[in-house]
Amino acid sequence: MNQKTDLKKEKKPGDIKKTVGKGIIYLLLTLWALVVLFPFYWMILTSVKSYGTYNSEFIPKLFTLSPTIQNYVDAFTTVPLARYFLNTVIFTLITTGIMLVVTVLAAYAFARLNFRGKNLVFLLFLSLMMIPSELVIITNYVTVTSLDLRNTFTGLILPSVTSVFYIYLLKENFEQVPDQLYYAAKVDGTSDLKFLWKVMIPICKPTIVTITILKAIECWNSYVWPRLVTDNELYYLVSNGIQSIRENGFGRENIPAMMAAVVVISVPLIILFLVFRKTIMAGVSRGGTKG
Repeated sequence: MNQKTDLKKEKKPGDIKKTVGKGIIYLLLTLWALVVLFPFYWMILTSVKSYGTYNSEFIPKLFTLSPTIQNYVDAFTTVPLARYFLNTVIFTLITTGIMLVVTVLAAYAFARLNFRGKNLVFLLFLSLMMIPSELVIITNYVTVTSLDLRNTFTGLILPSVTSVFYIYLLKENFEQVPDQLYYAAKVDGTSDLKFLWKVMIPICKPTIVTITILKAIECWNSYVWPRLVTDNELYYLVSNGIQSIRENGFGRENIPAMMAAVVVISVPLIILFLVFRKTIMAGVSRGGTKG
């Protein structure tokens, strides 16, 4: 009669080191996540505290037993937050849409079309990234002012409808599409615009979606240019409108109401990133990989 014995497998020293190493990495990542997320938690916590509760806390508490939504009500009734929100949505949608058209066409031209001096033009185009943004803002401000476009959506939108970096990123992605597809399409009599619409855009969709999302976030967070080109509250965006709210709305001492307004402004971007985070990562990594 054969007796079966179960031998316990002993862990090798290398496996133990890997397990300990992973544990340390996860612990550090958890601590880092807490550090990064704590400001968001503190912002939301402060926004649900009443004005009296917040001011009565000599030592700030990490929780509240009497949350309130009155600060959110005040954010829309006391100050014109809804108008700032609508202005930002209009600015973001129009700017992102025009930028997408310009970027796709420019990237396709540099990636597929052959014309004299293309490499030199693209090199000069990339050199624009070396120019400090402050110099560009000064030039744009003088141009918009001379055209009498201050305090208009046109003046807000026009300087933001292109991006050298996005064109470069999409051009690198377009160049990964095999040349054989382009030559076969040309043999069949397909125009460049049709090839771009039917072939290039569907294949490079992750990168295009990534560019769209990043531009939308950029427009939503835009502060310096809107602050310079608008001094009329009818055209304020949420970024510079929040400063007006702090100075002329709730006042500098009503921090809970200010935090409620900031939460309302931040929620769309947080949702956008959480929904498309995988697409953003895939698009950026694909756009920067050759072959």
